[in-house]
Amino acid sequence: MSEKDPGFRQTIDEIETIISKIENNETDIDDLAAEIARASKMIQDCKDKLFKTEQEVEKIVNHE
Repeated sequence: MSEKDPGFRQTIDEIETIISKIENNETDIDDLAAEIARASKMIQDCKDKLFKTEQEVEKIVNHE
């Protein structure tokens, strides 16, 4: 079995770290595209998690 995915909060913290490094010119130009792609993937993962959680909560509230 693969390693457990990082939690939502941990992923958000990592995205914020990447953004901060980019804003403060701490990311090497050679790594910039890879860091942006990584952050983009993590943002999409967070959106997916939020959507799934919303669906689960709606099922609970609607007693489905």
